[in-house]
Amino acid sequence: MVRRFWLLALPACLAVLPTAAQAAEWQAVEKVKTYAVSGTTGIELYTSIGERGPLIGGKVRTVAHTDFKLTWIRDYVPQDGGCTLVSARPKLIITYTLPKPSQHLPEPIAKKWETFYAGIRDHEKVHGDQIREMVETILSATVGFSVPDDPKCKKIREEIKKPLSAASLAQRQKSRDFDRVEMGKGGNIEQLILRLVNP
Repeated sequence: MVRRFWLLALPACLAVLPTAAQAAEWQAVEKVKTYAVSGTTGIELYTSIGERGPLIGGKVRTVAHTDFKLTWIRDYVPQDGGCTLVSARPKLIITYTLPKPSQHLPEPIAKKWETFYAGIRDHEKVHGDQIREMVETILSATVGFSVPDDPKCKKIREEIKKPLSAASLAQRQKSRDFDRVEMGKGGNIEQLILRLVNP
């Protein structure tokens, strides 16, 4: 019965000259969204999570979910007939969706919920850290990125998609690998669920 609701969320010639200042200039914005769950026992709360948790891909409900929106301000500069990305500034918004009881919880379930919630939140925070790492990787791989014979800075916009795609794919794989361990038999998520639902 526990397994039925296991649900955690679950992105030419090159010269790379990254600068430490570039990475230090930005900060991610973190937001928390909650969805209401009902019940006054662990199993009631967990059943409600299975019924109301956020949908992933329109099919699978999750206990919690981490999403992000990433946009960039980039400065491409023509140099010696080519083009160089001289600076890039990310705007990253990370949104965590987490469950929240819709009513006051009596003891001792309130304490059990607090432990469960903290564990789920910390799990999702790791996904947030992985997204930040992806952005740092993109910065390191693209600031100073140059393409020859591109005086109008058109080719570079296509070429730069390669390291962007590589960083996104690496982040997704890292996220999947983390979830596989956390949600596996005897893993952290299973232990959190069992501590919540068991009397």
